[in-house]
Amino acid sequence: MITKRIARRLGRGWHVTVSDGDISGALAAYLKQYPEEAGLLSEATQILTRGGEFASRRTFPMHVTAGALLVRGDAEVLMVAHRAYGIILQPGGHLEPTDDTLIDAALRELAEETGVDPGAVVPASPSPVYIEYGRVPARPEKREPEHYHLDFGYAFTTSRAEVGRIQESEVTGAAWYPLAEAQRLVGDRIARAIISPPRAG
Repeated sequence: MITKRIARRLGRGWHVTVSDGDISGALAAYLKQYPEEAGLLSEATQILTRGGEFASRRTFPMHVTAGALLVRGDAEVLMVAHRAYGIILQPGGHLEPTDDTLIDAALRELAEETGVDPGAVVPASPSPVYIEYGRVPARPEKREPEHYHLDFGYAFTTSRAEVGRIQESEVTGAAWYPLAEAQRLVGDRIARAIISPPRAG
């Protein structure tokens, strides 16, 4: 696998497998299911029509990220303490060239950040349970101007997954939160993850 650092050293572009068509298709399917959110995502929808390899974190003013809501049983959600933002969030992050799909990216981020065994996890649905468009402050140390993330969130279920070795460069901790507490921290997206058809993992 070619890492970002190696790609830069070789003078290559930061290319990804997930296409703009994949992203637009997932957004269109989501808005068909949740048409009431079309206004909230209208700016992102317009930006996508311009094209620009939005799966790459070097695409500005917007690029795509993927998040994971892992539900254990029907009452606990796995959350992480995000190092850069200093808040409790669902696991997630930027796409990588090895990600074939958006849901693959979400599962990879879940496993990387929390140490959960991906073999103990199954998707609750092939479609995202939330899509959010949000502003990200400039990070000069990473040569990133102020920009926007279009975050695709997927729900997963498990009956036996446990937190393993966390990704300390990204998070300071990972823990299971009661449903009500997780919903207070990250909002109504949690309810959609719980409602998704459960599968034992």
